[in-house]
Amino acid sequence: MKNAPIGVFDSGLGGLTAVRELRNVLPNENIIYFGDTGRVPYGTRSEATIKRYAMQDAKFLLKHNVKMIIAACGTVSSVAVNLKHDLPIPFTGVVSPTCFAAAKATKSKKIGVIGTSATINSHSYRDLIKQFDSEIEVIEQDCPLFVPLVENGFIDKDDMIVRLVIERYMAKIKDAGADTVILGCTHYPIIKDAISSVMGNDITLIDSGKETAIYAAKILKENDLLNDSADNGTSEFYVSDTPEGFETIASVFLGENVSHKVEQINIELY
Repeated sequence: MKNAPIGVFDSGLGGLTAVRELRNVLPNENIIYFGDTGRVPYGTRSEATIKRYAMQDAKFLLKHNVKMIIAACGTVSSVAVNLKHDLPIPFTGVVSPTCFAAAKATKSKKIGVIGTSATINSHSYRDLIKQFDSEIEVIEQDCPLFVPLVENGFIDKDDMIVRLVIERYMAKIKDAGADTVILGCTHYPIIKDAISSVMGNDITLIDSGKETAIYAAKILKENDLLNDSADNGTSEFYVSDTPEGFETIASVFLGENVSHKVEQINIELY
């Protein structure tokens, strides 16, 4: 069981930021990634639909005998909060480890949270941060255009379209004087440099993928599930739409050529 893979799923490409961080934190682990590119984005769907999608994604990964599942998706982590109770193996989303890191990082006790509309409407990050420290002020902002920008390759901090969208969404958080911002969707670290450029160098950006990778390592260690191989781990990629666009952008995100390594599956079978 120790050498079984870690399963990671997301609505599309964003979860690759978590895969990248997992490789840094746990280089010996094997990873199976599913990106639900045929049904992206999740953030505009109903709660019932998101929960159904999340369970299908998890069932697909369970078929590959994974030892842990990570929902590298802020929307699923915020809406399908009971998923962990329905799974026979360790599970984590991105909300809890990210909130813990943000509450620890803030000095002004003002934290901005950006995410999909479903994530922000759930108030999952706000409510958990308040549990850590009731004095912290949380400024929430949904950013529905960020995922389409990332999925279509608009990630350059000098791109005027990218900058204008970020300025529009981040204005409220900037005006409130937040010193810490949670990137509440795993797509968002891909435009981290652009967000930082708009917000200024004094802002601490909390990468949900990075914090979740660190937390996953802790959970695996506690359950005696860390891979004991000395070799670097392998990665497999699956998508619910055609692989071509995914392969191109995934290669940029991961720093390696994943062409011909991505398989399309029918997620509705799960």
